[in-house]
Amino acid sequence: MNKMVETNALIISILLLIISTLALIIFKKRTTKSNLPPGPLSLPILGHLHLLKQQQQPLHETLLHLSQKFGPVMLLRFGIRPAVVVTSPSAVEECFTKTNDIVFANRPLTSLSAKHLNYNYTSMGAAPYGDLWRALRRVAASELLSTTRLDATTHLREHEVQLMCRQLINQSSQQVNLKCWFRDLLNNITTMAIMGKRYHGDQVNVGDRKQALEFQGMMEELFKLLHTKNIGDFVPVLGWLGVGGVEKRMIGLMKKVDKFLEEVIEERLVKGSCESGIMVDKLLVLQQKEPDLYTDQIIKGLILIMLIAGTETPYLTLEWSMSLLFNNPNTMEMITNEINTHIGFDRLLQEKDLGKLGYLQNVINESLRLYPTLPLLLPREASEDITIGGYSVPRGTMLMVNAWAIQRDPVLWDEPNKFMPERFDMIADQDRYKMLAFGVGRRGCPGVNLGYRILGLALGTLIQAFEWEKIGIEEVDMTAFYGLSMAKLKPLQVLCKPCSNMITHIL
Repeated sequence: MNKMVETNALIISILLLIISTLALIIFKKRTTKSNLPPGPLSLPILGHLHLLKQQQQPLHETLLHLSQKFGPVMLLRFGIRPAVVVTSPSAVEECFTKTNDIVFANRPLTSLSAKHLNYNYTSMGAAPYGDLWRALRRVAASELLSTTRLDATTHLREHEVQLMCRQLINQSSQQVNLKCWFRDLLNNITTMAIMGKRYHGDQVNVGDRKQALEFQGMMEELFKLLHTKNIGDFVPVLGWLGVGGVEKRMIGLMKKVDKFLEEVIEERLVKGSCESGIMVDKLLVLQQKEPDLYTDQIIKGLILIMLIAGTETPYLTLEWSMSLLFNNPNTMEMITNEINTHIGFDRLLQEKDLGKLGYLQNVINESLRLYPTLPLLLPREASEDITIGGYSVPRGTMLMVNAWAIQRDPVLWDEPNKFMPERFDMIADQDRYKMLAFGVGRRGCPGVNLGYRILGLALGTLIQAFEWEKIGIEEVDMTAFYGLSMAKLKPLQVLCKPCSNMITHIL
């Protein structure tokens, strides 16, 4: 038995060496005449993958420290994958100008998650730049996330926020885990808009509770896999050998996801209406008009990407924002005064009021600056040779933008680690490459307006309707947990009491 294990280990080592050597030879042949970006010396086979294993420091901080030594355009190698890391607004702008943005319009096509969790690269998040991606982006922008569409579904988001406030009244003077409340709120807003159902909290219909539990477990496993680092993406032979079992888990999960989404489509075919405003119903109407484009698989991919994008990022931002406000009570008081001045005490805040609440908007932007939920933007891949910052970047190189580093750069921001919402009174259009929380370029988040609406409505309503108190005298712990996204390590637990003059409006 031991001999067999030793033999297998030897075979794997030899295969790794051969593949790595071939990849290195090919890469060097393509780049020997090029002026490559600088970078640290790499290890054989693994390249700089050992940086991903550091437990004492998150990757975006590691990359920042390396860029301080090697510059804002730096070349690394993760296994067989070359990667250029960008850490300055000027370099980001150069990557996403009109011409270069097309070159970086693709996602890396070697990722198992892009393949298995995105219907074989056919969802909007993973599809290669081309006719399919443009069609998906167009339907998202014009049919699902347009201003007209968002205005038509305002009542849905306001109703879900009000439901949350009603339930919070029952928690008065008890400890409240805001992370759980925000998670349930965003999940219900998203699933109500997409499928016409709630799957979280006490408002789930009795007949849907079994399906809700299935959905919750499925989404929890999905996000776990999205946050799991897969060595096989960078050292393919390990993926072929099934090391880590990640691919097997992805395939198993997607069978469940696909079955669930099939049932959603079938249910909406029976119960749906083109006048409902529900996303699946809208997509099914489009399917009747263009069946070759809007296949069931394409519709399922759109549902899945909306579920992923519409839940985790907003609820994490809400938790960071409230945590910052607890540590800066004067700022919370200023938001309260702004809401009282522009909305008054006769009704709850509505989405249409958000344009009057400039300081609330500044608080959200400052929270996103300090704690971007994606500290490293989702990677792109160069479809052809390109020049960045005077350096040659070969085709096939992965692009990593360190948004966290740029948004805390002391050259770009005064007192960059300090919570100062008023700094956004002075932000200008030319500064857009300093704030990257929603991405940039063709692959930037198409749901920016929806995100700001949800964040402003939820945060503003909670501040308007409740009095909040920390547990204990110490500041809220702002330690982060790092995966694909950046979450608070310790969930925010606080005390709340409804404002007496707002109770009737909540109920």
